[in-house]
Amino acid sequence: MTVAELEGRLRIIEDMEAIRAFHHEYVFYLNNRQWDDMADCFTEDAFANIHGPCSGKEEIRKLFTERISKLNKGKGRDAHFAVEPVLRVDGDRAEGHWLIYILISDPITGSPSRWIPGRYDCEYSKVKGEWKFRSLKYTSPWPPED
Repeated sequence: MTVAELEGRLRIIEDMEAIRAFHHEYVFYLNNRQWDDMADCFTEDAFANIHGPCSGKEEIRKLFTERISKLNKGKGRDAHFAVEPVLRVDGDRAEGHWLIYILISDPITGSPSRWIPGRYDCEYSKVKGEWKFRSLKYTSPWPPED
């Protein structure tokens, strides 16, 4: 294997680790209800299908601030966990999927009450050296019911 081939493989590994860290930061923003920070994780021309489709960063921002913020109000005890990423990197583009588990709390007591399994299907773009979502699709329940 040549030095150039090793450098290419190292670049892919570093990009995969950067995407994992980026995605975990996005989930942190979700758990912390940082809606504007979540929207900033998307490219200007991104597409998202999370509780309905929307296009463009500003429409995605409205989705978070006007719709998702109302769904995530379980006394601060709802929690989202993204695990088991499968990633493929090709230069400044990447794609992958993650399992996501949402722990929903009881709206009255705030105690954890149930898990909702889901899946994120993502396309990523590297913009000015940082990974962002080019598209994100949320499917729940996962696996789909027959």
